Amino acid sequence: MADPSPVDLRSDTVTRPTPGMRAAMAEAEVGDDVYGEDPTVNALQDDVAAMFGHEAALFTPTGSMANQLAVQLLVEPAGELLCDANAHVVTNEMAAHAVVGGVSSRTWPAVGGRIDPGTVAAMIRPDGFWAVPTRAIAVEQTHNLGGGAVIALDTLFDLRQVADDAGVALHCDGARIWHAHVADGVPLATYGRLFDTVSVCLSKGLGAPVGSLVLSSAERIARARFIRKRMGGGMRQAGVLAAAGRYALREHLDRLADDHARAARLAAALHPYGVVAGDVHTNIVSLDLTKAPLDAPALAAAARAEGVLVGALGPRIVRLVTHLDVDDAGIDRAVDVLTSILDRADETGGR
Repeated sequence: MADPSPVDLRSDTVTRPTPGMRAAMAEAEVGDDVYGEDPTVNALQDDVAAMFGHEAALFTPTGSMANQLAVQLLVEPAGELLCDANAHVVTNEMAAHAVVGGVSSRTWPAVGGRIDPGTVAAMIRPDGFWAVPTRAIAVEQTHNLGGGAVIALDTLFDLRQVADDAGVALHCDGARIWHAHVADGVPLATYGRLFDTVSVCLSKGLGAPVGSLVLSSAERIARARFIRKRMGGGMRQAGVLAAAGRYALREHLDRLADDHARAARLAAALHPYGVVAGDVHTNIVSLDLTKAPLDAPALAAAARAEGVLVGALGPRIVRLVTHLDVDDAGIDRAVDVLTSILDRADETGGR
């Protein structure tokens, strides 16, 4: 009998299109999106803009491009973006804000979803004094490297007030904002009206193979279309991709609660080993192996050998991400493998 397929918990980007999604892609009505003539792309953009209460949206190949379009819309070259030290927009996008946008950045200490608006307010630099002026603040909802933490709505309202008082813009990297919506029940339109720009991703928890969108005013999105083309993001018959996103929004949004429940099961099983870092709010479980007898690469290698894939994000940090391709049986298998590895490590001292 062949070995079972691996249980892949490295990321929620590893999902494969479901049969229904593949059918929607095959049947999509298409046109040339560079001319603005792809009806499926246009429908996706209109749908998502309406969900968040924004005037317009633009489909992009990647979340990084959506974020970088937003940054360039809000911050002119030699202006400054503020965000936390682990924000995806400055840590995992190949320094595009600086290289492509000419944007400077400063960060507050990484605290995941726990942000002190007063700290952010104190960092804002006004025009003048030969200093780089702050033009925008960016937050991440949910926070990837913060273990999928959800930023509290009250905190976001306070940050909106900070931005308004200082005359700067507020961007949300909402790659996993769908998870925050499902976990806390905050309407998407409530999130939308707090931000000048929002990026959202379709290829993580929602399970589409490709695609993100940036949302803002109609004027900004018209400019974003120009910048997207300059950056090589103009797509032709992209409706086959947009159709996957529309299907995901119809069929996969509510089921994110299943991923949250499975992440909670993983965390509960691993909690006795003292490695679960922080509370688990959504679909991400972070393990801190600082006090464990083995490091992250060793745990990842041992788990892979037994058919469970996990993400080693550093010498002592492991990330487990639940998604639609991992069912309850997969969670059971992951728990058995990971607890067995940790038990053996305790017995041998990691040798």
